[in-house]
Amino acid sequence: MNKPVNIGYVAFLSVVAALGGLLFGYDTAVISGTISQVTAQFHLDTIESGWYVGCALVGCILGVIVAGKLSDGIGRKWTMIIAAVFFTASGLGCALSETFNELIFWRIIGGAGIGIVSVVCPLYISEISPASHRGRLVSLYQLAITVGFLAAYLVNFYLLEHSATYTSSSALMQKIFGAEVWRGMLGFGALPAVVFLIVSFLLPESPRWLLVKKREGEASETFYKIYGSREEVAFQVNETKQMLLQSTQQQSSFKLLLQPGFRSAVWIGCAIAILGQFMGVNAVLYYGPSIFEASGLSSGDSLFYQSLIGVVNMVTTIIALLIIDKVGRKKLVYFGVSGMILSLVMIGIYFLYSKAWDLSATFLLVCFLAYIFFTAISISAVIFVFLSEMYPTKVRGQAMSIATLSLWIGTFLIGQLTPWMLETLEPSGTFFLFAFMCIPYMLIVWKLMPETAGKSLEEIERFWLKQKTKI
Repeated sequence: MNKPVNIGYVAFLSVVAALGGLLFGYDTAVISGTISQVTAQFHLDTIESGWYVGCALVGCILGVIVAGKLSDGIGRKWTMIIAAVFFTASGLGCALSETFNELIFWRIIGGAGIGIVSVVCPLYISEISPASHRGRLVSLYQLAITVGFLAAYLVNFYLLEHSATYTSSSALMQKIFGAEVWRGMLGFGALPAVVFLIVSFLLPESPRWLLVKKREGEASETFYKIYGSREEVAFQVNETKQMLLQSTQQQSSFKLLLQPGFRSAVWIGCAIAILGQFMGVNAVLYYGPSIFEASGLSSGDSLFYQSLIGVVNMVTTIIALLIIDKVGRKKLVYFGVSGMILSLVMIGIYFLYSKAWDLSATFLLVCFLAYIFFTAISISAVIFVFLSEMYPTKVRGQAMSIATLSLWIGTFLIGQLTPWMLETLEPSGTFFLFAFMCIPYMLIVWKLMPETAGKSLEEIERFWLKQKTKI
C-alpha cells in the first residue's frame, strides 16, 4: 500500500546526510594525487610513503569502532556533526602541517571521520526513509562517495595544472596553491566539510533513535514531517515501540546481538562486507592505473583513464539508485555479480593470451569499465543499504559498526595483498581469484538474505527474530 510521504523533506534530509559520503570519497581518493609530492617534500622512504597512504585507515578503523556506541548513545545527528568537525580539522590541518608527523596526525583524524560517516550516514538515512523509498535514498550515500572520488580526481588535476602559474600576494596562499600544491589538494576537502557541518545542525534526530530514548513526542513530530498524517505517525510509533518491547526481553545490547536470528544477521553482514572487497572492487580502483600502464596504455594520460572509471562508477550508481526499490536488492546482486564474474574472467584471459591472440590494451580497458559498471550497479549500490536496514533498532548502530569494521578490514587486507597477488599469482591468477570469490557472495545473498525492498525496518527485524538458523 502506498503511504503518504513528504518526499521533498525526506530527500533533503537524505542529501544532507549523504554529504558525509562525498567527504568519504574525496578524502579517500585525493591521496592519489599527492603521494609523489609529499614523498619529495619530506624525503620519505618506501615505508614512510606507505604509512602516509595507509595511516588514514588506522583512523577509519578507530572511527568505525566508536561510531556505533556514539550513534546509539548521543544520537545519529550529533555523531554526524562530530564527523564533520573531524573532516574540517583534517583538511585545514593537512594544508598547514609543518612536519610529516603533523600531516600523519591530521590524516588519521580525517580517517576517523571516514569511519564514522560510513556507519552513521547510511544508518540515519535508513531510519528516516519510508520503506518504499529507502533503497534509493540510502543509495544516495554511495552515489555521493562516487561524486567525491570524481571531485578529488578533478580537483587534483585542476590545482596541479594551475600551480605553476599561480600567484598571490599572500605567502601562505602561494605556498598552499603554488609551491606545495599538495597542501591545496588535501585542504580543499575542508570546504565541503564546513558545509556538511553547518547543514547537519538543520537535521532532526532520527525518530527511531528518539523512541529508543523514550522521547516519543519529538519522534512523533519528525514522523509527522515525513508522512504528514497523524494516523501514519501513530502506526510508525506503535510498530517501533512493539519491536523495542520485544528487544527489552534481553538484558543487554550484547545479549540481543547473540539471539540466533540477530547473530545470523551480524555474521551475514560481516561476510558480505568482507567478501565484497575480495571480489576486486578496491583492487581495481586502487591499482587500475598501474595495471593499465603495464598493459601498454602508458602513452595515454593516466588521469584520463582514472577519471573515466570515476565517471562510469558515478553514472552507473545513479542508474542503480533509480531502480533499486523497483527491481529489488537481490536481483541487482544476481545481475551485477554475474557480470562481474564474466568481466573478471575476461580480464584474466587478456593477461593470459593477449600476446598469443593479439588483444589490444583497449580490450582490457573495455573489460575494466564493464567490471566497474556491474560492480557499481550491484554490490557497491546495495552494501550500505543492506547493512543499514538489517539490524534491530535498539542496537542498529553497534551492529552496523561490527559489519562496517569487517568492510574496512577487508579493504586493508586487499590493499596489502593485491601487489603480492599480482606478483605471485600474476595478473591472470589474481583476477581469476577475484572471479571465484564472487560465488560465495552470491550464494549468501541467495540462500540467507531476505529481500528487503518495500519492507519496513520493523518487518525486517521480525524476519530475523523468526530465524532459527545457527551461523
